[in-house]
Amino acid sequence: MEYRRTRHAVYLCNYHFVWIPKRRKPVLVGKIKERLKQIIEEVCSENGWEILALEIMPDHVHLFLSAPPYLSPHIILRRIKGRSARILRQEFPELLKLPSMWTRSYFVSTAGNVSSETIKKYVEGQL
Repeated sequence: MEYRRTRHAVYLCNYHFVWIPKRRKPVLVGKIKERLKQIIEEVCSENGWEILALEIMPDHVHLFLSAPPYLSPHIILRRIKGRSARILRQEFPELLKLPSMWTRSYFVSTAGNVSSETIKKYVEGQL
């Protein structure tokens, strides 16, 4: 994993997201799965986020991406879930049976190329 740069920052902000369809229904299969992958790739590309890994299971999604530090994980996932819900429900009427496409809940974890213990030792060594 390499550091990314903007005009004023050097960063490595990697987020692991997991989210599920409403009621954890196994609807992310076949053409829906393919279309969801395309939508996620489009949103990430438009925003300059790098997808490090993406796995779409029938009842949940794992996304590992790199994004700039000025965006909160909440905003990143809101953009992805918002657009994908709207498009998928327009293109696949069977998804209208669900009260909403996604639950409001999600999991997020940060990850970098060094462990927390390494950072702790580095900070303690700065005395």
